[in-house]
Amino acid sequence: MSENRHPLFMPLILVGGLIFGFGLGFSQMARPEVVLNFLQFEDFGLLFVMFGAAIVSGIAFAVMPRIRDSAPLTGDRYERRLKPFDRNVLIGGTIFGVGWGLSGICPGAAYASLGVGNVSILWALAGMFAGAYLQGVWRSKRAAADAAPTGAD
Repeated sequence: MSENRHPLFMPLILVGGLIFGFGLGFSQMARPEVVLNFLQFEDFGLLFVMFGAAIVSGIAFAVMPRIRDSAPLTGDRYERRLKPFDRNVLIGGTIFGVGWGLSGICPGAAYASLGVGNVSILWALAGMFAGAYLQGVWRSKRAAADAAPTGAD
């Protein structure tokens, strides 16, 4: 994280989350039954919401570097951060898809779903936190095992 963040950085993140949650609730993407209907190819409304959001964000990310050299709130330079398509992306995406299908909701929409009164979504949120924690523990143990010296013969 950058130390040169604007004092309004955190309040604007809150406003961004407020707008994001309102949009998810307004578009009914915070309802698991809508997401499940999408995943069963019965309702493609979620696709239009995602493409609409991607278009708006894409325009902002295309225009802002032409106007400014760095992000106004973080001070970070605008630059491409490409992640290679590797085994972890493929396996992680597959696992994410299984969790998405089983819980019937994606992470951002899960929080918004809680805001519209879906209290049972707390089970999915608890599962997401536990899954992320377990992945972190697994990754740490794997990194430690990879860094451990091997015995000489």
